[in-house]
Amino acid sequence: MNLTGIISISGKSGLFKVVGQGKSTLIVESLQDGKRFPAFSTNKVSSLDDISLYTTEEDLPLGDVVRKIWDDKSGEAGPDHNADIEELKGYLSGIVPNYDEERVYTSDIRKLFQWYNLLHKSGTLEEIVEAEKEAEAAEESSEKDAAAEGAITKEESSEGKEKAPSKEASEEKPKKAAPKKPAAKKKPAAKADGEKSTAPKATKPNST
Repeated sequence: MNLTGIISISGKSGLFKVVGQGKSTLIVESLQDGKRFPAFSTNKVSSLDDISLYTTEEDLPLGDVVRKIWDDKSGEAGPDHNADIEELKGYLSGIVPNYDEERVYTSDIRKLFQWYNLLHKSGTLEEIVEAEKEAEAAEESSEKDAAAEGAITKEESSEGKEKAPSKEASEEKPKKAAPKKPAAKKKPAAKADGEKSTAPKATKPNST
């Protein structure tokens, strides 16, 4: 869970949201009563997203611990930080089985549940969860749009390949023209009337 912008200030009870920044000051808003005031560089400020819970393995960011409580309680308030410490330890070990019991002090456990309930009561946790859901939905929508665009591009590319002439077709040799038929011989023109023929006349044999 993203706890960026949520801080604790040494010497002041509760948690605060950073709403502005000056040259050497932070403008903060109390999550308890909504009052705003400047926090100076002389104040010891701790950002919740920089805090982790000691475990026997890698340290677990506070935001992840808060998420585990939120999910386990289905978005409801957590255990009262003033409850019996053994009860609180038992609950913590149920959601973070490998938390380091030697390095996580009683005061740390009580502060964890106090902070969770402050964040819950102010509506901050609900705002964070809604913002995360919107970001996930926007990312999924962007991925779907990208996938759809890729499918359209692929389809257009496929259609272009079908329409393009094949290499074999483009390299096909032109058909030979059909051979021309020999021209028909012209018949001699008929002679005009009155023109003498030069052809020899046939003679009849003399009768004896």
